[in-house]
Amino acid sequence: MFPGIGGRGMNPAKVKQMMKQMGINITDIDEVEQVIIRTASRDIVFNDANVSIMNAQGVDTYQIVGTPEEVARDVQIPDDDVRLVAEQTGVSEDKARDALKNANGDLAEAILSLSS
Repeated sequence: MFPGIGGRGMNPAKVKQMMKQMGINITDIDEVEQVIIRTASRDIVFNDANVSIMNAQGVDTYQIVGTPEEVARDVQIPDDDVRLVAEQTGVSEDKARDALKNANGDLAEAILSLSS
């Protein structure tokens, strides 16, 4: 166990001292307005984020504390892809765009879905 840690909670001064001894440094980033984590299918947005950087043995680790909000990402369909699918399948550009959206931008899947 760690000295100074009992059933009543941790003494902040002792925690800080132990972290310093272990070579861990934590700093807060002030005035954070928003943090966005982007994945292929969605964004995770923190509008009320508190961000800290913990440096331990030369490695920075970012900690985000806040309320996440998941937002689905719209697939961006290039006009060239729409034209290609329309030409290959003989459908209108609107139908080609819809097929590409349903296929998450996958050209081959969109063409196959319209060719059936």
